[in-house]
Amino acid sequence: MPSIHGSDVALDLGRTFAPNLGRDLDLNLLRVFAVVAETGRVTEAAKRLYLTQSAVSAALRRLTTAVGAPLFLRSGRGIALTNRGERLRAGLDVHLGPLVEAALAPAAFDPATAERTLRLGLSDSAELWGLPPLLRILEREAPRIRIVALPVQFRTVGAELASGLAAAITVADELPATIRRERLFYGGFTCLYDPRHAKLKRLTEAEYFAHDHVIVSYNGDLRGIVEDMYGKARKVRCSVSSFANIGALVDGTAMLATIPELVAVKILATRPHLKTKPLPSTMKIEGSHAELLWPAVTDDDEPCKFVRAKIREIARRVVGTKRPLAR
Repeated sequence: MPSIHGSDVALDLGRTFAPNLGRDLDLNLLRVFAVVAETGRVTEAAKRLYLTQSAVSAALRRLTTAVGAPLFLRSGRGIALTNRGERLRAGLDVHLGPLVEAALAPAAFDPATAERTLRLGLSDSAELWGLPPLLRILEREAPRIRIVALPVQFRTVGAELASGLAAAITVADELPATIRRERLFYGGFTCLYDPRHAKLKRLTEAEYFAHDHVIVSYNGDLRGIVEDMYGKARKVRCSVSSFANIGALVDGTAMLATIPELVAVKILATRPHLKTKPLPSTMKIEGSHAELLWPAVTDDDEPCKFVRAKIREIARRVVGTKRPLAR
């Protein structure tokens, strides 16, 4: 198609307009108008906009109809702005740039007013040390962010994250590349007991296996961390699915409980008459890293980023202030 001076586009722009005045204005038309006004030629504007000349001409016709007045007149080999066109360009110079910036800029995030429900996967130990302080922080800083806490463990966390969790705190094995992972801290295991009923001095392996135990089994059986890692069965009196009530179960009995050190710290804070002992040195029970896990697609999700930052703060504070256990 030839440039505008050699076609009927300029004539179309000056014809009588329907009284539409286009209140449902397509803002893309203003972008086309701005480039044509700058270049003075449809041909050059089409190149800059990566459009065909016919598409640019059609856009100008639509804008002219929407405005209700001619915007361009033929001028020599190009086109010139009418008085109405000059007024429109003056307005665009002021408003179009900020409008584009506002459209492209990330949405402002204010924790105090942000409203969101986030699903967090928590191991039972993370629920003990992480969830209470997180809720206190949200109450102060982000009162409209709600948490749905769901139980996860290393066997299930990958699938749970893929199904919509915003984040998870647990230990984990191999995970797909779509999952981000960040170590929070390393945690070992200790032996919790009630010294009023279990008379322990230096806990030997023989004494450890001679006692009855309460264990946590995610499989709902009589196997726990010791059976899985050390390969030797304990005398299990009770098997439960979480650490939540371990303190109450040990309290007043001679049973031993092998639990994460951070869980023991939380239990001792409310039951200071209970004690801990290091596991026998002959038993090689390795600890693990608690990890913060999240889907990569939420990297730039502001509420998710906010909650992840608070989880990191809590983990640093918990590790930094935890009471030393018996050695």
